[in-house]
Amino acid sequence: MTNIKTRKVAFAGVVGALYAALTISLGFIGYGPVQFRVAEALTVLPFFFPFSVWGLFVGCIIANLVSPYPLDIIAGPVATLLAAVCTMRIGRLGKGSAAAKILACLPPVVINAVFIGALIAYSMTGYIETNAFFAAFLINGAQVGLGQFAVLYILGLPLLILLPKMRVFEKLLSYRGD
Repeated sequence: MTNIKTRKVAFAGVVGALYAALTISLGFIGYGPVQFRVAEALTVLPFFFPFSVWGLFVGCIIANLVSPYPLDIIAGPVATLLAAVCTMRIGRLGKGSAAAKILACLPPVVINAVFIGALIAYSMTGYIETNAFFAAFLINGAQVGLGQFAVLYILGLPLLILLPKMRVFEKLLSYRGD
């Protein structure tokens, strides 16, 4: 039993490290109003591996330490955590369903569009209760959402479809323990 717990923690750590490394190394496209954070494709992993949620959370904290938006150190990981939990719950509902896999990519898109769109709008305007904030939120939320949509449906969805077809998947799945 301890061996399985150790493997889960190690797996989550690898996911977190991969998230942080991808985001930081591709930083020019991972931060800002127009972003294609390739590491966000990993937010589909909780669909199969619930214990990867915490790795994603910690990886996002580490990645956002270099964000040009100081509030991103808090808001980004919270958005990633919420999205990963939603994806995990969708995975519990229907692992083999194509519709569930398509739906599982949606929480990171919507949640990041709202959280990060608001964060960038606040950073630009300095206020929440103004027309300028609302306009900036709509524009930045749409831009972040489109970038997330591209990453999740171009990279994340194929990952959800192809991962169960890989040999290593059975071994990884045996660590799940749900």
